Amino acid sequence: MSQSELPLDDLTGEIVDAAYKLHVALGPGLLESVYQAVLARGLARRGLLIETQKSISFEYDGMRFADCFRIDILVAARVPVEIKSVERLAPVHSKQLLTYLRLLDLPVGLLINFGAPTLREGLLRVVNKLQPSASPRLRVNQSALERPGQPT
Repeated sequence: MSQSELPLDDLTGEIVDAAYKLHVALGPGLLESVYQAVLARGLARRGLLIETQKSISFEYDGMRFADCFRIDILVAARVPVEIKSVERLAPVHSKQLLTYLRLLDLPVGLLINFGAPTLREGLLRVVNKLQPSASPRLRVNQSALERPGQPT
C-alpha cells in the first residue's frame, strides 16, 4: 500500500507514535529545531516521505503570495505537522495550523508541543472540514476555535 492510500488514521498514528518515543527519550526543554530534526529522521526511518520547512505559496483574489508560510514537517504530502516547544499552547497555534489546512485543502494536521510535560498534554489533531465520524477527543475544529463571545 502506498503512502497516498494509507488511511489518515494510520498515517497520523505513525506520526504520533514517533513523536511519543521522541518525547520519552528527550523530554521537554529543547529547541523546536531539535525536535523537528529528530522527528523528521524518525519518520523517514519508518519509510514515510517527509519534507521539512516546506515553503507554501497560494493565490487569493487574483494575487499570488510566494513563500508565505513554512510547514515544519509535511508527511506523505498529506499531513502537516506543526512543532512547538513552549510551556503552553495558545489558541493561535491551532488556528495557524487550521489556516494551513484550509489553504492546502488538507483534512487533518498535527500540532505537537514538545514543551509539555507529557505528549498527551501537548498533542492536538486539527481537522479541516470536520466529518461527523472524527473522534471528538482528538479534534480541534472551527467551533472550538471560534467560540461565541471570545475574541479571535
